[in-house]
Amino acid sequence: MFTKDKNFYRTLARLMVMVVLQNVIAYSVNMADNLMLGAYCQDALSGAAAVNMIQFMVQQLTMAIGDSMIVINSQYWGARNTSPIHKFTGLGVLAGLLLGGLVFVLTTSCPYWILGLFTGDEAIIAQGLAYLELIRFTYPIYILTTVLMAALRSVETVGISFAVSLLSLAVDVGINYTLIFGHFGFPEMGIRGAAVGTLTARILELAVILLYLGFRDQKLRLSVSRMFRIRAEYFRDFFKVLCPLFFTQIFWSIATPIQTGILGRLSSDAIAANSVSTTMFQYLKVVTVGEASASAVLMGRTVGSGDMDKIKSYSRTLQVMYLIFGLLLGLGLFLMRKPFLSIYTLTDEARVMADQILILMSFIMVGMAYQMPTGSGIIKGGGDVKFSLVVNLISTWGIVMPLSFLAAFYWKLPVVAVVALLNSDQIFKCIPIAVRANRYRWIHRLAKPSK
Repeated sequence: MFTKDKNFYRTLARLMVMVVLQNVIAYSVNMADNLMLGAYCQDALSGAAAVNMIQFMVQQLTMAIGDSMIVINSQYWGARNTSPIHKFTGLGVLAGLLLGGLVFVLTTSCPYWILGLFTGDEAIIAQGLAYLELIRFTYPIYILTTVLMAALRSVETVGISFAVSLLSLAVDVGINYTLIFGHFGFPEMGIRGAAVGTLTARILELAVILLYLGFRDQKLRLSVSRMFRIRAEYFRDFFKVLCPLFFTQIFWSIATPIQTGILGRLSSDAIAANSVSTTMFQYLKVVTVGEASASAVLMGRTVGSGDMDKIKSYSRTLQVMYLIFGLLLGLGLFLMRKPFLSIYTLTDEARVMADQILILMSFIMVGMAYQMPTGSGIIKGGGDVKFSLVVNLISTWGIVMPLSFLAAFYWKLPVVAVVALLNSDQIFKCIPIAVRANRYRWIHRLAKPSK
């Protein structure tokens, strides 16, 4: 029933560990920035948080481009046909540059209006404008770097992404510490110092990736002539995958701040309790994200090879592994909640509320650890990109959002009940995703035979 292929486990472990470590480092960069800005000035922290909402949207849309490349390229990689990989990587780069250029123009031409969408406080907007003045240059750089790293991941090259993230952490934290507070004889720049650190780290990331592609990479062997001589059929195939993923990320990225806003309207204790709980949950969630990313590459490669026995065996094995990891993560979250909460200074009510939320999230974690990698790893990685869009539209906008809004503002349910409803899709989505995964209707051969 389950695969005995040792290469499967070796490949999955290598891909998953590297992606998990990369995500932990990326999350740690944000945490370090928040801690240092919070220690410097509350308005600076809030201003950076407002600008980071733009970064959040950029990340989600960039993820759609990167995932599109992984879904298609990994199948061609499995079919051992690398020529189309060059073309689809070129299309990903073009889409990324278009997105980066658009974001840069918008943040340059109307920054005050954009920040006004997230806050009405003039002091926070002023800090945000000072931060955005430099951060806007990072968007095209970040998008291009992320797209190129996705191309490398699609052919199972993941070590360089981890190395780049580690270097970025060291540079960003070092410069932020120096320039935010004015240490080592440097001027005290406050929030602009944080922007300098982020911009420098982004430039360095792109430089390292380009150097790696130019001098060390032996799989992609990218060149301008290979990437940008693109026939019309490649455009059609790429955007057929990109469009559903793009809209999935748009709808999800819009829903996330609305969900946060629902809790934010309840009480200051609710905001604090949810913030603390989310921090710990996100750190453990990176394991699930790593599973999903590794599985997408692995299943795409296997579908591209056309070996149906392996496809089914790998799918069953992965689903059992997701459940085991989910149970371990849920148990870990439950057992670590008390020591974690002891770090924070909270009111008694907020502490009790945070403890209740973490107990709830321990169960939510089990469902999420199954449905997310199954949906994003197996099903999407196997070429079925429309299913995720349909499931998320129905679950988030048809069920979760209306019920959560009613629970918070009409039924006046306790905060923990509202949090339960906001995260309920992580449980009930397990049913349609399990049915879809085990009927194998997600197996879509996107890799065309070489001519």
